[in-house]
Amino acid sequence: QVQLVESGGGLVQDGGSLRLSCAASGRTSSSYVMGWFRQAPGKEREFVAATSGGAKSYADFVKGRFTISRDNAKNTVYLQMNSLKFEDTAVYFCAAGTDLVSRKSGYAYWGQGTQVTVSS
Repeated sequence: QVQLVESGGGLVQDGGSLRLSCAASGRTSSSYVMGWFRQAPGKEREFVAATSGGAKSYADFVKGRFTISRDNAKNTVYLQMNSLKFEDTAVYFCAAGTDLVSRKSGYAYWGQGTQVTVSS
């Protein structure tokens, strides 16, 4: 079992920044792919970013603004979000899987989500 707990969400002004954290516990492994997804009200959950080893992948709408990183010693993955837009408003979910893919079915473990709200 792997447990994931997100934190760091909140309310921010347009153009502001937030850093999300995802703490993993249980049967964790540095070999897991760690990813971030988001879901806005009434919308499908969509891929944001993922990392595995030295490889990183980003959705087009966050390239140049968001950065994913991980600290294996702390079993924690981060999502640094800069230049936030109103359209970024969503619940952000941390996920762990075995393959660096953008589809949500590729991730077996999920956190409960943390709300990010960007005011316009």
